[in-house]
Amino acid sequence: MTKRSDINFDEDKNYVPVLDHGFVGLIDHMGNDAAVVQAARVSYGAGTKQVQDDRNLIRYLVRHEHTTPIEMCEVKFHLKMPIFVMRQLVRHRTASINEYSARYSVMTDEFYIPELDQIAPQSTLNKQGREDFDEWDLTTRQDYQHAFMRVYHNSYKDYNYLLGKDGEGVARELSRMVLPVGGYTELYWKANLKNFLHMIRLRADHHAQWEIREYANAMYELAKPLFPEVCNAFEDYQQNCMRLSRMEIDLIKRLLSKDKWNDLVSDQRSEDNVAKVFGLSKRELTEFKGKLDLQ
Repeated sequence: MTKRSDINFDEDKNYVPVLDHGFVGLIDHMGNDAAVVQAARVSYGAGTKQVQDDRNLIRYLVRHEHTTPIEMCEVKFHLKMPIFVMRQLVRHRTASINEYSARYSVMTDEFYIPELDQIAPQSTLNKQGREDFDEWDLTTRQDYQHAFMRVYHNSYKDYNYLLGKDGEGVARELSRMVLPVGGYTELYWKANLKNFLHMIRLRADHHAQWEIREYANAMYELAKPLFPEVCNAFEDYQQNCMRLSRMEIDLIKRLLSKDKWNDLVSDQRSEDNVAKVFGLSKRELTEFKGKLDLQ
């Protein structure tokens, strides 16, 4: 298994360290923003459209979830992460994954030890999460941290006992059963850009577990420079947007009258200025008015 010390993070900017023993590396990709535009227009070569036209087309595709052109691009990562984090990543079944095998190879003694400020009690509101703030003192946190270390030490000791000297003990595929899910695994993970961004939207969300968020954010920051317009549109229309129910939309319509809309337009002197102030294109402003019956 690759050690973090094997990677020169200062020289290789495609790799970043994550958690205590993990890392994320963007090792390959296919396509760019122009490839998305080309697929959408079913054209050959760069075409004659202006850069601004390409940007607006990409934003339209993302806004209306026309995803096929975005699927033409791909990203491929080299990852090292705790097994329990891997179990969350593998839920995204559209990705292609190949993982380090404990049936073929011996596992290392690298285990994830949470930092003291990440050791917290069960949330009283979220059945699958921890409290964001609590009153545990330093000694309490240290005691729990030592419990992680103790369990890891004993389980790895038993793992080596089962393997036996020179591999004369129990088979690796059975010996691995005693290892906890806090142990590190290594894998290659590849997905098209659309499915990658879907993973980011779910795993970088503040509701996701902190550890998987650290990996999702690291992966996204490495990929974003390759697809800047797609990623900016993703942030505006998917990651930082809000989905409303029919009932919520009906309520907003009741609260937002046409008179208030006309007052806003009057204050900004024109609808074009309204669009400019709020960062909308003319087309987006028209779509907004249609959604709330303001036309």
